Amino acid sequence: MNIFATDGDKAQAALKRVQEICAVAEVGKIYLGKVVRIVDFGAFVEIFPGTDGLLHISEIAESRVKQVTDELQEGDMIQVKCLAIEGNKIKLSRKAVLKELREAVKKGGDKSGD
Repeated sequence: MNIFATDGDKAQAALKRVQEICAVAEVGKIYLGKVVRIVDFGAFVEIFPGTDGLLHISEIAESRVKQVTDELQEGDMIQVKCLAIEGNKIKLSRKAVLKELREAVKKGGDKSGD
């Protein structure tokens, strides 16, 4: 792929835009996405322009969530992990990201004295 521009910043911006358009979700990867629609059973999160996945209510938090709107609102930017891709459906988890962050903090706090 070749991208031509008058300066480096414009070339980088064009490259980023092309990558966003051509992006494909990868299982196990963490994305920063925007909550675009809330439904009773979860939320749809746009992980790149034109590509969204389902964040089921059971995958929103580590504890039980009664209503999606207790945790999320449309327009929120959240980190989600791609759990699976089935056909054209993308399954996402925020709970997995929160668990990884909690474990990373825990490991960082377990340093023994030198």
